[in-house]
Amino acid sequence: MLLEIQKKYCKSLTAYSRRQTNQVRIGDLYLGSDYPIRVQSMTTVDTMDTIGSVEQSIRMIESGCELVRITAPSVKEAQNLENIKNELRKRGYQTPLVADIHFTPNAAELAARIVEKVRINPGNYADKKRFEVIDYTNESYANELERIRERFLPLVRICKEYGTAMRIGTNHGSLSDRILSRYGDTPLGMVESALEFLRICEDENYYNIVISMKSSNPQVMVQAYRLLVQRLEEEKLKPYPLHLGVTEAGEGEDGRIKSSMGIGTLLEDGLGDTVRVSLTEDPEFEAPVARSLITKSADFRAKSDFGKNDSANLEVSPINPYSYSRRETFEVGNFGGLNVPRVVADYSDIVVEAHDDLKAIGHFYLPLPDKWRMNDLGADYIYSGKNLIPFMLPNGLKEILDYETWLTQTDKINKLPFYSVEEFFNPSKQLHSTMNFVGVSLDDLTPVFVEYIKSYKNAIIVAKANTETAMVELRSFYFQLLKYSIKNPVILSKSYGAISESDFQLYAATDFGGVLIEGFGDGIMIGLPNFSTKNEKLERLKTVNSTSFGILQAARTRMSKTEYISCPSCGRTLFDLQETTAMIRKRTDHLKGVKIGIMGCIVNGPGEMADADYGYVGIGKDKIALYRGQTVMKKSVHADNAVDELIELIKEDGRWFEPEVLEYAE
Repeated sequence: MLLEIQKKYCKSLTAYSRRQTNQVRIGDLYLGSDYPIRVQSMTTVDTMDTIGSVEQSIRMIESGCELVRITAPSVKEAQNLENIKNELRKRGYQTPLVADIHFTPNAAELAARIVEKVRINPGNYADKKRFEVIDYTNESYANELERIRERFLPLVRICKEYGTAMRIGTNHGSLSDRILSRYGDTPLGMVESALEFLRICEDENYYNIVISMKSSNPQVMVQAYRLLVQRLEEEKLKPYPLHLGVTEAGEGEDGRIKSSMGIGTLLEDGLGDTVRVSLTEDPEFEAPVARSLITKSADFRAKSDFGKNDSANLEVSPINPYSYSRRETFEVGNFGGLNVPRVVADYSDIVVEAHDDLKAIGHFYLPLPDKWRMNDLGADYIYSGKNLIPFMLPNGLKEILDYETWLTQTDKINKLPFYSVEEFFNPSKQLHSTMNFVGVSLDDLTPVFVEYIKSYKNAIIVAKANTETAMVELRSFYFQLLKYSIKNPVILSKSYGAISESDFQLYAATDFGGVLIEGFGDGIMIGLPNFSTKNEKLERLKTVNSTSFGILQAARTRMSKTEYISCPSCGRTLFDLQETTAMIRKRTDHLKGVKIGIMGCIVNGPGEMADADYGYVGIGKDKIALYRGQTVMKKSVHADNAVDELIELIKEDGRWFEPEVLEYAE
C-alpha cells in the first residue's frame, strides 16, 4: 500500500500549477518551467544526406519546431552533423540540434562536441539486449552499475566541458535485460533505468539534463512520468525538465488520439517542458499538433478559474496514480460491472428522417434483404433528446429520450429516459424498470443528491463536463464519487464548439482519455457543435463516433479495431514507412484487437513494439524481419513478399479471417 505522500506527483490535481524545474540551456534556447513549453521533432532523411537533412530541418523549423533531432547511429553520421549544422547556420537558422544515439557511445561522444544536445537511451547505451532473464545478486547488480558508470562517464564529462545538454530518454520497449530482470516490464523499471544514469550525472555535478519516459501505451507512459516526478523528489534529486512523447503513436487519427491522451494528460497535471508528437507522417506535420496540445492543456488550464477558489483543493490522489485499477461499479443493463465502456451517439441536435442517417455511427440498412448491418465502430445507444426516431432501430441499438418526451411514448420498455437532476428528484416521476440516465454536473454532487442517487440501482450517471478543462473537471467528479462511495455506472460527456477536426480529436482524447486511463468511465457521449446544416452535423458525428472508439482503444478499455504501433520514421528507416504502413493497414485493418508493430529499423525493432502481437521490422535494404511478439519468426524476407508472409504468420496462429465485403461500405 502506497503512503499518501508517495501518491503526490504534482502540486494540485484541481488548480493548474506548472511543475517547477531546473532550467536547461540548449545552445541559445532555454528549457524549463521559467520558459514556454518547447516544441520539437525529428528528421526522417538519411543523416548522410546533408542538403536533404538541412532542407527538411528548415521545413520543420518553419512549422514551429524549436529543437531539431537528427539520428546518429554511427560515427560517420555523428561526424556529418557538423556539416548539417554549418549549412543551417549559413542559411540563418540558429535552432539547436539534438543527436539521437542508440548503442554507440563513441558516436555520442563525438556528437556532444558538435551539437547542442544529445539524447541517449539508457536501455541500450551500455547494454546489448538478448531478452534474457538474469538472477542478479546485490553484488552482481552493483558490478553492473559500475560497468555502466565506466561506459557513461566519458560522455557526461564531454557534455559538461562543452556545455552540451543531454536527454536521458527511457523507452518502455527497450528496457535492458538487467532492468527487466530486477524490476519487470513496469513503469518502475522505466524510472529506475533513467535514475541509474541520472545518479552518475549528479555525482559529476552535471545537471544540464532533460528526462523522458516514452511508451506506445499512453497508460504506461503517464504512469511512468508521474512516478518519475515522485521518485526525483523522494531521492532529493534535481527537478529536471520533462520531455513528453508517446513513442510509435502511428498515423492520422490514431496517432493524434494516442499522443494527446498521453501528452495532454500530463500537461493538464502541470508536467512537461518540451513536447514531441511522434506521427508516421512527415515531421513538419508534428509541430502544429504539439502546439495545439500545449494550447489546449497548458494555456487553457493556466487561464481557467476551475479549482483556483476550491476550498477542497486536492494535492494527493485518492487512487494509485502509477497503476491502473478500474472504478468498481454495479451493473445497470450493459453499463458498468465487467462490461466494456459503451458509446452513446448524440443525435439530440439532428432530426433523423432516413435509415442512412445512422451510417455516421456505423449502422447500415440494406433495403433488398431488409436488414441492418453494423461495422466494428457501431454505436451502442442513440440519445435523440426530443427528436424521436421514426423507424425501428437495429437490434441491440436503443434510443434514449429526454424524460418529458419519453413520457409521451407508448413503448416505454425499448426506449429509455434521460432525466435532469430536477426531474430525477421529483417524487412523482416515472422510472424505467432497468435503465435510467441522469445528467449530472460536478456542482450537482451535493450531499442530498449523493444520498438520493445511492438508492437507485437502475440509474446511470451522465457526468457532464461544462468547462474547457474537462479532464480535471471529470477527474474531480470521479474523486467525489469515490469519496461518497457511489457505485452507479458513469457515462463521460462533453460538447465541443466548431473547432477543427484535428483539434477536436486532440481535445477529446485528452479530456476523456485522461480519466479513462485512471479507471473512470463506463461510457462516452460527445455532443456536436451547432453546425448550420444537417450534412455538416452528420459528417462531424462520423468523426465523433470514430474518435470515441479510438479513445477507448487507446486507453486499452475497449478494443474495436486493429492497432498499429508504427514509428515516426527517421534517418535510420530502411523503407518508405508511410507507404508500407498504409499497405499493411489496407490488408489487415479488419483484424479487430490485433496489434501490429511496423518499425523502420532494428533500433526501433522488437523492443519498441513491446505491446505488439506481430512485428514488421526493416533490417536492411528491401529486407524485413517478421516477429511474433518479441520473437523473430522469419528473417530477411524480401520486402515484396513481406506483407504476405506477415499474413501467413497471423493465419498460423488462427487469428486471421477474410475481410467481409459489405454492401453498405462507402
